[in-house]
Amino acid sequence: MLRITRKSGESVRIAESALVAGKVVPSAPARRRGPAASYEELARVSARAWRPVESERLGEWELRAAVGEVPRDGGPPGHSAPRERPWGAVAGRRVGFTRRANSVLPLGDPGVPLDEALTAVRRWYAVRGLPAYVQTATGAEGTQELLCAELERRGWVREVTAELWVGPLAPVADLGGEPSGVVLSREADEAWLARYQRKGVSEVALRVLGSGASVWFATVPGSGTDAPAAIGRCVVDGRWAGFAAVEVDPARRRQGLATAVMAALARRALDEGASAAWLQVEDDNAGARALYAGMGFAAHHAYHHYRAPESSAPAGDEAP
Repeated sequence: MLRITRKSGESVRIAESALVAGKVVPSAPARRRGPAASYEELARVSARAWRPVESERLGEWELRAAVGEVPRDGGPPGHSAPRERPWGAVAGRRVGFTRRANSVLPLGDPGVPLDEALTAVRRWYAVRGLPAYVQTATGAEGTQELLCAELERRGWVREVTAELWVGPLAPVADLGGEPSGVVLSREADEAWLARYQRKGVSEVALRVLGSGASVWFATVPGSGTDAPAAIGRCVVDGRWAGFAAVEVDPARRRQGLATAVMAALARRALDEGASAAWLQVEDDNAGARALYAGMGFAAHHAYHHYRAPESSAPAGDEAP
């Protein structure tokens, strides 16, 4: 039997007798309308937008963790509004916030054989009470199809697949017309958190949300004492503006609020010298994908989180 790695990173077996001819095909750059960028550049920029609380190097791999105790009242210290805990999380238990800040970023050689590296990874996360995750990417030049195949061969489970999209920034800034009711802030206040869908926001989560070179939070106030009608987050880092947490009150959707939020954030990013934009979107979020495509974004590469075998502790409430 032969093991074949598809462009998606999936590994399959075929009978050797079924193979007529074959050759190694390098990863092809993704088709895109937006700014040219390498996978490594985007991986590093997006990682800086979700910075861990602690990290350690293993050769050229970065082991990342952002672990905090689940609040007993469901809310972060200093914030009175009650918050739900992550699914399955127990009050007082340590839990990681977002897989992006609680997974290995394997950009290069770990400096030791792969099996030895994965053993070290599992040990490092076990000490912190977390499952071991490795974040990989496929579909663009320089991505990690072979690493995906090796992880699958060793029983690691692909739990999450999403895509990183890129696009020019100026057209996004032009979409919202004149600013209308969008308030920008440097901090995620209680009003912003009241609309944020990711539950169990702890002090560590607030640190991750506030991390990045230049972070902005956008809010469209709701009526009366209700949660905001819409929110968003943007991290400006050199030429890049990274958008995240764009969420709209279900009762206020299709009113242009997501566009207004992104336009306001894009204008601020342009003022700070950015010219290109990126964001991450899950495969099954058809509404968001249609919205971003209409703004000029296109997929650059897919990324995946692989969980170590027999590792079941909660890694955080945010899937990507």
